Amino acid sequence: MANSVKIHEVKIHERSGKPTILVIDDDASLRRVTEYNLEQAGYRVLTAVDGRAGVQLFREERPPLVITDLQMPGLSGLEVLEQVKAVLPETLVIVITAYGTIEQAVAAMKKGAHDFLTKPVSRDALLLAVDKACRLLGLQEENRRLREQLGHQVEFGNLVGNSDVMHQVMEIVRRAAPSDATVLLTGESGTGKELIARAIHHASDRRNAPFVAVNCAAIPAELLESELFGHVRGAFTGAVSDRAGKFERADGGTLFLDEVGELPANLQPKLLRALQEHEIEPVGGRPKRIDARVVAATNRDLEAALASGAFREDLYYRLAVITVALPPLRARREDIPLLLRHFLAKHGSADQEVAPAALQKLLDYDWPGNVRELENAVQRMIVLRRGDRFEVDDLPDKIRGLALAATPAGSGVVQLPADGYPLEVLEREVVLQALERNHWNQTRAAAFLRIPRHVLLYRMEKYGIQKP
Repeated sequence: MANSVKIHEVKIHERSGKPTILVIDDDASLRRVTEYNLEQAGYRVLTAVDGRAGVQLFREERPPLVITDLQMPGLSGLEVLEQVKAVLPETLVIVITAYGTIEQAVAAMKKGAHDFLTKPVSRDALLLAVDKACRLLGLQEENRRLREQLGHQVEFGNLVGNSDVMHQVMEIVRRAAPSDATVLLTGESGTGKELIARAIHHASDRRNAPFVAVNCAAIPAELLESELFGHVRGAFTGAVSDRAGKFERADGGTLFLDEVGELPANLQPKLLRALQEHEIEPVGGRPKRIDARVVAATNRDLEAALASGAFREDLYYRLAVITVALPPLRARREDIPLLLRHFLAKHGSADQEVAPAALQKLLDYDWPGNVRELENAVQRMIVLRRGDRFEVDDLPDKIRGLALAATPAGSGVVQLPADGYPLEVLEREVVLQALERNHWNQTRAAAFLRIPRHVLLYRMEKYGIQKP
């Protein structure tokens, strides 16, 4: 439905908890039988003797479900449908038709009728059709509730979540943002660490100054020093002019160091000095005073890296003044419907419905790629959708439970889905399966994968894999 349409609150029978139904039929006996069957099933029923009376009653009561005969004197059922939809487009209308007027029923469906029944209407057919409509009403009500929740997720920009664990994250962010304390964000890839970093920046007094992001793992080690701290002309071959680094560009604002666990050992002392002394030294140049707040992020276990000597202890404690651990999506499944609705709106499909079976598949999936993977799945669903709402068949194969299939010898180990598959997700899954298959014996798992044990340990740290 259009965003301009206000979704009305579904009228619920106080005793049964079921929605109110309006029955419009000029046939008194059929109207009474329909009313009796629905009341026996626990519904509150309103009745009208013709189309005009029915439309008037609908305007007064606004019931979410209308059952109307098509062939009536005065105002026909088709006209009732049009007037009801003009008042509240989301109202569900079931039309009743005689066998000889099926074409009219089809016309009614094209104009927005939810379903149609043919006379004589059996009790079972009536209740089945009404039950199906009520399930859709429940989904509409859930969508309305989710939209209301989304309307309250504005204090920290695009942060979306209503679970207890996300409330805890937001509370830490809320309290940490106004300070200049360094923040370390930890969590698996795709959990939204940069989103949290931006939220901290925009909730701080530095919001009007630059937010500068740099991925420490994406820049070659020999270029990273210049990228972070800048250089002066002639400092090295190709340095034809002075160049400000990320720290200098973030002066007065916030510098986000993503994948800080990948920082080479030779640069760690320079970063420590920048944090301690608020001073940087460009390559080939003199020290400069800077005022940039640092928010860092990693998907590695830095405490394990301390033990192995791969990361400086003093630098770790300078970065981890405030630590925010972001949960994987599988640890906050109750946020999936809210995130789903958020991404549908973000990508232009705010009013697209999702079948309950498809939603259940999304809730059951473990999301190794976390929130990023969910957004990618939503984008795919929007582009490849087949009908008016998302069904199970619109989901990616891996979410539907169709595992990567083994292929004949010589044609590869796995057959990837046609729409692609994230390498990080695949690698993490392979490592996890190897560990589980070998009962978490790291030596045997490494041998199974044909890699040295230290490489396996690195992959486990990289993807945050821990024995349950």
